[in-house]
Amino acid sequence: MAKIDIVNLEGQKVGDLELHDSVFGVEVRQHLLWEMVKQQLAARRAGTHSTLRRDEVRGGGKKPYRQKGTGRARQGSSRSPNFVGGGKVFTPKPRNYEYAMPRKARKAALRCALSLRASESRLVVVDSLDLAEIKTRRMAEVLTKLNLTSALLVDGNGNVNLAKSVRNLPGATFRAVEGINVYDILKHEGLVLTVGTVKALEERLAVGNSAREGGP
Repeated sequence: MAKIDIVNLEGQKVGDLELHDSVFGVEVRQHLLWEMVKQQLAARRAGTHSTLRRDEVRGGGKKPYRQKGTGRARQGSSRSPNFVGGGKVFTPKPRNYEYAMPRKARKAALRCALSLRASESRLVVVDSLDLAEIKTRRMAEVLTKLNLTSALLVDGNGNVNLAKSVRNLPGATFRAVEGINVYDILKHEGLVLTVGTVKALEERLAVGNSAREGGP
């Protein structure tokens, strides 16, 4: 198992932690990361685009000109796609772009993203992310001391002070450990986890864990 330093919010080392190889030391499979990001972005699409087809355009009930003798192609309606203002052909309509990846593939992709940040030395483990008060300036100072300009910070869902301190920082995002995902990890320069978060991820993602499998 690889070891990583545990630091405090001042960037000072306060201990070390062994990382589970099956979570933070797996082979990085780029195709899994690509497929997971594609799936996440597809799920975010509104899919509300819509243009009018021929049968949905108002008017056009009268034949625009006689069938024969004009030298022009025969037409039955001025709302045909051949006319300006007519309906469109093969037009987009509201649809759902979301699709599901297999659960094992989702978990494997999350392991790859965590392992990628660990191998790049862009994973930071802190002893705690508890703040005495909601203070954006304080979190900006913390990121500076951790040598991060862009970071995903992950802690328990109940850390309201951290969530509200981070929300106005450009380049920084807070996610509860239950909501950590591949897209957010890859989008940010660094990944900041607490010791408790690391343990929770290892319990959830470690290969051979007998706990019930859940999607990341």
